[in-house]
Amino acid sequence: MAIRDAFAGVAIPFVEVHISNVHKREAFRHHSYLSDIAEAVMAGFGTQGYGLALQFIAAKLAGAPAR
Repeated sequence: MAIRDAFAGVAIPFVEVHISNVHKREAFRHHSYLSDIAEAVMAGFGTQGYGLALQFIAAKLAGAPAR
């Protein structure tokens, strides 16, 4: 999968974000090709998940301890 190869090939942290809670949906949505290489996975926060993911990554890049 090209997107996985791209993320795996660089040393840039990222968060996998899903607007809905994929685990409450169809079984085929439960598998992720990125979660094992992502810094975190956010699901079910709606569009707020994008902002939360950006805050998390910004803190990580700034060297702040994880909460």
